[in-house]
Amino acid sequence: MSGTILGFIIWTAVGAVLILAGVCAWFSRRPSGFWANAEMFEVSDIRGYNRAMAKLWWGFGIAFILLGLPLLAGQNSALILLSCGGVMVEVIVTMAVYTLGIEKKYRKR
Repeated sequence: MSGTILGFIIWTAVGAVLILAGVCAWFSRRPSGFWANAEMFEVSDIRGYNRAMAKLWWGFGIAFILLGLPLLAGQNSALILLSCGGVMVEVIVTMAVYTLGIEKKYRKR
């Protein structure tokens, strides 16, 4: 098995773990947290919040896997810069969607 295929398989496995986090959030009865080691705020609608979090994790995982496609181009391909830069942008967009959208909508007032 070539290194490019193995690298893409590992990249895809990480994306699958992110998608699995979404599945866990979908079926969770308690509010699923986003920030590590941060105290969770009071949620007005736990089911709606968890569904929104699940969709966020699914979108993140699928986009992460798609950003790994340049790994298949070969070892010395400049396309890997798309993966690196794309993941940085993806993380920033995900944090913005959570903070400005999900948290704002479901925080108990």
